[in-house]
Amino acid sequence: MRPQHLVVLPLLALAACSTTETKPPTANLTKEPFGKSKTGELVERYTLRNSKGMEVAILTYGGIVQAIRLPNGPGKTIDVVLGFDTLDGYLGEHPYFGALIGRYGNRIGNAKFTLNGKEYKLAANNNGHSLHGGLKGFDKVVWAPKEIPGEEPALELTYTSKDGEEGYPGDLTTTVRYTLTNANELKLEYNATTDKDTVLNLTNHTYFNLAGAGEGDILGHSIQILADRFTPVDKGLIPTGELKPVAGTPFDFTEPKPIGSRIMQDDPQMVNGKGYDHNYVLNSGGGALALAARVTGPNGVRTMEVLTTQPGVQFYSGNFLDGSNKGKGGHVYNQRYGFCLETQHFPDSPNKPDFPSVVLKPGEKYQSTTVYRFLQ
Repeated sequence: MRPQHLVVLPLLALAACSTTETKPPTANLTKEPFGKSKTGELVERYTLRNSKGMEVAILTYGGIVQAIRLPNGPGKTIDVVLGFDTLDGYLGEHPYFGALIGRYGNRIGNAKFTLNGKEYKLAANNNGHSLHGGLKGFDKVVWAPKEIPGEEPALELTYTSKDGEEGYPGDLTTTVRYTLTNANELKLEYNATTDKDTVLNLTNHTYFNLAGAGEGDILGHSIQILADRFTPVDKGLIPTGELKPVAGTPFDFTEPKPIGSRIMQDDPQMVNGKGYDHNYVLNSGGGALALAARVTGPNGVRTMEVLTTQPGVQFYSGNFLDGSNKGKGGHVYNQRYGFCLETQHFPDSPNKPDFPSVVLKPGEKYQSTTVYRFLQ
């Protein structure tokens, strides 16, 4: 039996789900124009607010989490995610700041895979491999919004990827619901259906800095990852197929440790990733919502917890940030100015039969949930 499969539900079991009545915008859910895409489509920014003074701004372009503002003293907030003040920054070259990633988050080796005996070729947009859905992944399209007002406001974004788009089979309809709870949680619920067998790995690529976007590097942040194993990679950052114990390596974050405490060690895996850029095999195994990681900012000022139903999480320490992106407030994002915790199935799973399956079939429904919880 193959381990932990893609979480899918029969469509018939979900047919009775009720739809939410559309209501006028309220103070805790507002929208505003945010420019136009390269193809002239209107892009909007939605802002969710909760009773604790937390705000989350989301763009219909790429489903981007443009800002997460946390209370920071009387009448003040602090934005803890990297990004841009205007749409132009997101339309230019940038390392997926805040974006939804699909159809396949992370890498697929040699930009191809075989499904049901047929080989599918993808865009080789990362050193001969396919990364984050190809040349125009889910991060570069305009999603259709649906407002869900209430005490805990939510925004639903929907996009249909046509059969053959970026080389993937099947018409795939994806909906992502962002909910801001009064417990200072940003909850992302992913759902998808297909009309043809396909592969799918959805995630979010927000870069966090709990000291504030642009406020120095993240090496002093302390991180704990609830995983006893990780997936080693080759020089192209493609998993070798091994599930390696973290014990005795710089990848052991089973107890909290500063991100920078071992990042310069002469470990072959650290050299391959130029730091941390690896998938962790979560002890929870996926399926039920469980704690995956906990990060505390410098001087213990604030903590973020990540919970997920996914079997893996990619810990990326911002190694390829190089100062070429001038972000919010004119801040320059230098190397390791942000970290990512991308909940996911494992990289290159379509080519690794021993990894959890990422195949989605007609009549099934893909479902996963990730929660970012902020404690102060």
